[in-house]
Amino acid sequence: MASETNLNAGIEEGVRRRDFINIAAVSFAGVGAVAVVLPLVNQMNPSADVLALSSTEIDISAIETGQAIKTSWRKQPVFVRNLTATEIAAANKVPLSELRDPQTLAERTKVGKENWLITLGVCTHLGCVPLGAAEGEPRGDFGGYFCPCHGSHYDTAARIRKGPAPKNLVVPPYEFTSDTAVTIG
Repeated sequence: MASETNLNAGIEEGVRRRDFINIAAVSFAGVGAVAVVLPLVNQMNPSADVLALSSTEIDISAIETGQAIKTSWRKQPVFVRNLTATEIAAANKVPLSELRDPQTLAERTKVGKENWLITLGVCTHLGCVPLGAAEGEPRGDFGGYFCPCHGSHYDTAARIRKGPAPKNLVVPPYEFTSDTAVTIG
């Protein structure tokens, strides 16, 4: 009986040692996996220069009615246009059934700021920069923007009206931080 007790004690002691070794090995492997995976995941985070470009604040106080400016956001051109009452009326007059990519002007602007149209200055056909934001540039057949690369014409609400572009100029995420400033991104 004494030898049986010593045998059971040896088994219990052996199981405890084995359990400890297993737990230690799994813990060591887990720490090693985290040490390998963490840098791999961390390298996918955006760099500091990309984070700096993630939003852009624009002072719109100097943009007069009927005028547009070009700026950039995320290394892409952005058009900011202060629409006239005539341009707003022309955009609202167009039946949605005539549009390839039907959107109203109200869907492309913010409530209470319908005169401010902010779009990416990248043609949705092949990525050229349309003309029409600077003074004296051709604005196309519909008074908005004209892409000289393949002849896409956009109206005053930057909606595609003629040419090969499949979609309207993209409206980026933006918000007005004050009456004279807008943040894009």
